[in-house]
Formats: sequence, structure tokens, C-alpha cells
Amino acid sequence: MTTVEQPATLEYGTARVRIYPSREALGAAAAADADGIITHAVRERGRARIIVATGNSQLGLIHALVKIPGVPWRSVEVFHLDEYVGMPDTHPSSFRLWIKRRIEDVVHPGTIQYMRGDAPDVDAEIERYTALLNAAPLDLAFVGFGENGHIAFNDPHVADFADPVTIKRVVMDDASRSQQAGEGHFDSPASVPHEALTVTCPALMRASSWICAVPELRKAQAVRNALEGPIATTCPSSIVRRHPNATVYLDEESATLLLR
Repeated sequence: MTTVEQPATLEYGTARVRIYPSREALGAAAAADADGIITHAVRERGRARIIVATGNSQLGLIHALVKIPGVPWRSVEVFHLDEYVGMPDTHPSSFRLWIKRRIEDVVHPGTIQYMRGDAPDVDAEIERYTALLNAAPLDLAFVGFGENGHIAFNDPHVADFADPVTIKRVVMDDASRSQQAGEGHFDSPASVPHEALTVTCPALMRASSWICAVPELRKAQAVRNALEGPIATTCPSSIVRRHPNATVYLDEESATLLLR
């Protein structure tokens, strides 16, 4: 296990919140806890099944996690949260390519299950990925908070805390598309695809543990809404306060607006 700085700690509902002095410390702490969850699952059941979030907020966590020695990657099955409809895995902004470059090519997990946004039959792809996700319990989900409060691509207008499905096709809202451009993944919001496939809120809730890495000042309002506002789909990430084993990792910037 990796030694990390001791954080300030808070609780909101059932969610634990830890505030670190820097983005780097946040990433190291989240990675160390992920290592523990993965290693425990492999020790107890012979494998770990995890869902990986992508995007800039997850870079510190993933960068630190793949450097930890002894993580039993050969016994890990990796899924991801979402993918753009119609986007090939060779596109620079594909989430499959993000995972391949930062995880698959670095630590070589036993199994990587990619969501194929460019599948010729999107409905069939939803059925295929749903069956894979539901084949066994999920040990861990990395869940970031979007600037509009989304988790995965469950934007406020499509999020459903009682969603009957595991994966669905969604139309992304303007705020979500602007975030993707603002993070440098696209030249402009207009060039961001309008549709995506996403794991739904109830499907994410079935993961035994959540690790939510949410750094940066631009996430401060979303963090405040998620932790101190109503638990509602107007801020989908607010459901973190109902998860029985969720930890939210903040830095001083993203925690700026919390009443503490």
C-alpha cells in the first residue's frame, strides 16, 4: 500500500469526503484506496471487476494507480462508463483509446470489456454490454462528477435514479458537450458528438464501492450541489450520498464552496 497525506475529512449522507492539499495528493490517495479494494476482491474471490471513468479529472488517479507495485492486474476485468455513438476507437477522443493508452497498454489487465460506440447495431451493443456488466457483481466504480453534476453521461435531463436499464443511449446536453471541448478533447462544442452510450445511475449504484476523484476549481459548484444540495436528478452526482461505500476525493480548489 502507498502512504499518502492525511486529509481533512467530512461526511455527507453515507458518503465520506476527503480533502487534500493538491491534485497530486488526491490522486495518490484515491489510487491507494483503489489498490486496496482491488487486491481484497482478488484475494477473496479470485478476481476484481471494476468500472473506469475517463476524462481529465481521472488522470491523477489512473497515473498513480498504474504505478503502484503489486496490483493484481491479471485478475482484473475492466469496464468503462460511456462512449460516444458512432466514434471509432481510433479517434483521439474515444474513451476506448483513453483506456487503452493509460491502462491496457501499461498494466495489461486480464480482461478489458470495451463499449463499442461505433457498433453497426447500437441496440445490440447495448444488450451485449449489459449482459457483460450484469454477469457478476461489480467491486469498484470510478465515478467523476461533471461540471453540470453528471455521472457518466447521465446529464440532468436524462438521469433517472430508478432507471430500469443498465446501459442506454442518451442525447448529451450543451453543458456536457462544452466541458468536453473545454478539456481539450474537441476543437469546439459543435464538434462534440450529440449522442453517447452510458451506464445508468442504478447500474453504477450496484458497484460495491465508489471512488470519486473530483479535483479542480471548475468542479467546485458541482461538488457543492452534489454534497449540499437536494438529492435529485437536477444534480445526478448527488446520489453519491446514498451509496453505502463511496468516498469523494477533493482538492482544496474543488472543495472551495463547501460550508465547512
